[in-house]
Amino acid sequence: MVWESAPGVVVSSLAARVIVALVPVAMLAVTRVIIDSIVGYRSLGHALPHYFWWLVGIEFGLAGLSTVLGRLIEFFDSALAVRYAHHVSVRTMKHASQLDLSAYEDPAVYDKLERARVQGTDRIVMIQSAGRWVQELITTASLAASIFFFSPWLLFALIACLVPAFLGETHYAFLGYSLSFQQTPARRELEYLRMASSSKEGAKEVKLFGLAPFLVEKYSTLSDRLQRQTVDLARQKLLFGSFLSLLGTIGYYGTYAYVIYETVQGKLSLGTLTFLAGAIAGASANIQLVFSTFSTIADQALFLTDLLEFFAVKPKITAKPDALPAPRPIRHGFEFKHVWFSYPGSPRAILRDLNFRLEPKERVALVGQNGEGKTTVVKLLTRMYDVTSGQILLDGVDLRDFDPESLWNEMGVIFQDFMRYEMAAKDNIAVGRIAERNNQFSIRAAAMKSLADEVIGKLPNHYDQILGSRFEGGVDLSGGEWQKLALARAYLRDAQLLILDEPTAALDARSEREVFERFAELTKGKMSLLISHRFSTVRMADRILVLDGGRISEQGPHDRLIESGGLYAEMFEMQAANYR
Repeated sequence: MVWESAPGVVVSSLAARVIVALVPVAMLAVTRVIIDSIVGYRSLGHALPHYFWWLVGIEFGLAGLSTVLGRLIEFFDSALAVRYAHHVSVRTMKHASQLDLSAYEDPAVYDKLERARVQGTDRIVMIQSAGRWVQELITTASLAASIFFFSPWLLFALIACLVPAFLGETHYAFLGYSLSFQQTPARRELEYLRMASSSKEGAKEVKLFGLAPFLVEKYSTLSDRLQRQTVDLARQKLLFGSFLSLLGTIGYYGTYAYVIYETVQGKLSLGTLTFLAGAIAGASANIQLVFSTFSTIADQALFLTDLLEFFAVKPKITAKPDALPAPRPIRHGFEFKHVWFSYPGSPRAILRDLNFRLEPKERVALVGQNGEGKTTVVKLLTRMYDVTSGQILLDGVDLRDFDPESLWNEMGVIFQDFMRYEMAAKDNIAVGRIAERNNQFSIRAAAMKSLADEVIGKLPNHYDQILGSRFEGGVDLSGGEWQKLALARAYLRDAQLLILDEPTAALDARSEREVFERFAELTKGKMSLLISHRFSTVRMADRILVLDGGRISEQGPHDRLIESGGLYAEMFEMQAANYR
């Protein structure tokens, strides 16, 4: 993923790091020659080598090169961080858009999505650590080779004292990831409590019902528990990590003392002492850095698995290799044949042997008590889910044989919980058929048909006005006004099947009447499925289906169902009584 995001930056950064990594041993080698030359000149009366001042200049040049390349590496890190974050965010958005609706309704998958959103961009530290690790590894190898050339056992002793600290860091890295993984649901609850107590939607009830103390206490209790868990783990890491780090200190000073002893005995020159002292100090520090950086990478990599696990979640509803395009025009309509459906993980059947037809150019209304599966029918009809058993046919062909993208292109749906896009008013309508975003005539025509044009006409910037209160200069709308924009999307979409799930729920009686005076125009030449609790709305349908116990218990036009005295007549009478 790093390579895909910025291959040129990766190559340049690695090249700079390799050069910088070799500078320390080069400087020590030059320093050794300089010191031995000075000792020979002052103590033994030897002449300075003719290249002596060139060595001084080279040492200065190496220091300057290291400084410049260090700045360059910082630039590469910043550039890579920006490009990687962009690449992963876009890839995550694309993958999320391809998942089934069931993925968003499954807490386990949703946890993966939430962790992926955070971990994907937060793993920039890991990328930078990986670059540093390569640099530290090369520096360590060059310094270790120098020590090994002097005494292999000296190098082995140095490494042996540092390995326990590395193993300890790795152990606590795994424990840290495990704790973070376990805390994911609780952190989601914390975020929900924070939003519930301080969001625009919840502000009214929080104040009126005096919920602030309750929400704050609930948040504080949960947050304190997570903090205790985190601090306890940090305390353990502090105690054991400090002890193991002492072994590394013993290794460094032990080998350093041995080199001093050898110099005092006359076996090493002062220049070699300086070289080895620097090599041991550098190797000790870099070996610890290599281990700790590797531990950091391992820690970060554990979190990165959340992103990889999310990318491993694949949609189940996909196009077959020989998938058919959706028919245009639709000639025979849709048919539910012995359809049973249960949501994943639930043993309860929402729909039980459901059978009905939806003919071309027919307006059908679906009514029933809450929880009877009306919205589930919509999810199956739009193939957001596949049936548990039975079939849904389109022009006599199983819905699963069609290309889903082609199928969705022929459908226009306004859900009860439709999106309120905090964008320009014209874009709020254009999402109905995004290819028409720049077609101002079509957007305005759709707005006029849904009565949204009157709402937009009152806005300061009209069709260019940003809606909602999230961004500066935005204007929020009432529920009814938002719904008129949602209806405009249906007009713009010009689909063969129109599905309206409680399309007038937020409208007052007058606005509802105005909308449904245009309803015939909206559904002209199209088949439509209308779900509504308002019987003044559904009575305009050609046929009404009554859903009860997961089956169609009654169907027919409004007048006939009233005469039959069944469940529909009972529900209609109960609603009508409220207006008497």
